[in-house]
Amino acid sequence: MKITVENGKMIVPDNPTIPYIVGDGIGKDITPVALKVFDAAVEKAFGGKKKIEWMKILAGEEAIEKKGEPLPQETIDTIREYTVAIKGPLTTPVGGGYRSLNVTLRQVLDLFVCLRPVKYLKGVPSPMKHPELLDIVVFRENTEDVYAGIEWPYDTAEAAEVRNFLKNKMNVKLRDDSGIGIKPISVFGSERIGRAAIDYALKYGRKSVTVVHKGNIMKYTEGLFKNVIYALADAPEYKDKVVTEERVTKEFGGKVPEGKIVLKNRIADAMFQQLLLRPSEYDIIVTPNLNGDYLSDAAAAQVGGLGMAPGGNINFNTHVALFEATHGSAPKHAGKNEVNPSSLILSGAEMFQYLGWDKVKYMIIDAIEKTIAQKYVTYDLARQIEGATKVSTSEFGDRIIENLEA
Repeated sequence: MKITVENGKMIVPDNPTIPYIVGDGIGKDITPVALKVFDAAVEKAFGGKKKIEWMKILAGEEAIEKKGEPLPQETIDTIREYTVAIKGPLTTPVGGGYRSLNVTLRQVLDLFVCLRPVKYLKGVPSPMKHPELLDIVVFRENTEDVYAGIEWPYDTAEAAEVRNFLKNKMNVKLRDDSGIGIKPISVFGSERIGRAAIDYALKYGRKSVTVVHKGNIMKYTEGLFKNVIYALADAPEYKDKVVTEERVTKEFGGKVPEGKIVLKNRIADAMFQQLLLRPSEYDIIVTPNLNGDYLSDAAAAQVGGLGMAPGGNINFNTHVALFEATHGSAPKHAGKNEVNPSSLILSGAEMFQYLGWDKVKYMIIDAIEKTIAQKYVTYDLARQIEGATKVSTSEFGDRIIENLEA
């Protein structure tokens, strides 16, 4: 049955149909394992009363082979029709004018939030002394900033025309060999992701939302992003639930009023050291596209790398969502049954929470932690854990299933 949306709320049947994309490269190794874990977890959690009906759809290399194009319109329409989907990593073909398939999916479906939860799982090797202190969710804007992709090569007529306009009409000094790029950030885009981040914090009992930006330099793009989201603290629906960090200091003696979340802001470069030195002070992070890209990857490195990092792309207004592994397709490892499937499995765990099946999420996380504690891990973790037994992708998945407990 289809997941539907009624009166702004997602209606999830007991046997929802969820489209999935196998993915390229190691997608063929990790996706079948992940689906097997998902089915076992749902069965264990609900005793057979709920079940996912999987629907395979095509994108990437398999789509080129069977449909003659990397991203068929049918695939886009199916994700939109069935509301929630999941995918393995996709390789964008080199040459031929293809855009990134991942970016295209996010933009054509208007999945304006790239959701990147970063939390330490017990037993995972980490370069940090206390990786367990990091527990954040990054809300990265998916449709504006550098993803808008407005650029002209330095030696084109278009670039020359823009340079001349800026020089002659705006009195801006530019070198004649400058490439030109435009970085759009709108009030509309900033407000909707700000609302999504605050609503998420309120729904899941998080303590703060931090806007990460470079507004000290880019005042009318990233500065706009910060100002628009900060203004939400005074919106009628939030003013009794949200308080800015500045008000906490000036009006409440540095103590957050009970029942309220704190709205903070940090300059992007300073935020890097903050996550390293004071990770426990941050919770939900909302940021424009480029900042969110490197910040979420850097945070993932603190808890074991992208192989342990889930992700999803969500429109919290239409409820359409596409969950995905956050790493690439790693073709040199493809078909060897050796890579870590945790990123895709954890992305599925986030998908289950999105469906309202929270129990499944926490069962999966608990089973992964037990498996790592038993030191039965894939090669990427085995080489860092003393006394570990190196297992294949499929063996790792089977061990997770054995460790599932309701």
